Amino acid sequence: MSNPRSVTVFAPATVANVASGFDVLGFALERPGDAVTVRRTEGRGVVVTSISGDDGRLPKDPAKNTAAVAARAFLEAVGSPFGVEIAVEKRMPLASGLGSSAASAVAAVHAVNLLAGGPLAPRELLPFTLLAEKAACGSAHADNAAPSLLGGFVLIRSYEPLDVLRLPVPPGLACAVVHPHTEVKTEDARRILKKEIRLADAIRQWGNLAALVASLYEGDLALLGRSLQDVVAEPVRSLLIPGFAGVKRAALAAGVLGCSISGSGPSVFALCAAADIAERAGAAMVEAFRAAGLGSDLFLSAVNTTGPVVLARED
Repeated sequence: MSNPRSVTVFAPATVANVASGFDVLGFALERPGDAVTVRRTEGRGVVVTSISGDDGRLPKDPAKNTAAVAARAFLEAVGSPFGVEIAVEKRMPLASGLGSSAASAVAAVHAVNLLAGGPLAPRELLPFTLLAEKAACGSAHADNAAPSLLGGFVLIRSYEPLDVLRLPVPPGLACAVVHPHTEVKTEDARRILKKEIRLADAIRQWGNLAALVASLYEGDLALLGRSLQDVVAEPVRSLLIPGFAGVKRAALAAGVLGCSISGSGPSVFALCAAADIAERAGAAMVEAFRAAGLGSDLFLSAVNTTGPVVLARED
């Protein structure tokens, strides 16, 4: 089969940090996500032809658009003889803490890899998405891009050199994610974090992260619930999310395993032992945000273990 002329790829949203795993842990959702169409062109270079669903807020400049940055870095790395046109369809809220910039980059680089005949394995595409993340927010963090690209839970053991590990996903695990109608910019959420933390807090965080990883391998949901505690980022970042304390109380009262901030916020996630618990908890979280004066969107999802998928191709 010849290489396609055009490919449309959907890449999923992600929950980064997962409470105790600040900047080193994330997992993929089934929904929401972004769809990106990449079309081969005769001349070299990358052009963003259209962006929908962003209310005109995202740049078409190839040096600033995350889909274009990732695609161009890939084409340069493999010495591709062709260029591409990119159309981005945002199917998720911006500045939501759900990895919007990463999803666009992942969808684009997965698509352009297919246009080139698939010379690189999925893991080999990750560095290009990190360049896109750096262009978006100034930090080449992988806890959104890696799970969106690889699916499931992903642990980033090291950034230099880059070393990522896919973790098991316990069967039946479900997630409720509520996105309140407010924004928290990633750069602002990073700026307010303390530059130093107490040794006692670091020890608690390490212990929770280690136990969380162990719980996934053992399928121990009770241990998973005990490990979803963030003593580093949540106490500070929660101040940027109106009604967070009430939302978390509502989720825990509904029987979730744990609840915390998704990425830099303002979205809040709750991991649950079953889909019906996630549905009940999600409704309670939406109501808690409403009581705080905020409308919100609810996303119910299993953990996505597949990563990006092809929606359409033109040969």
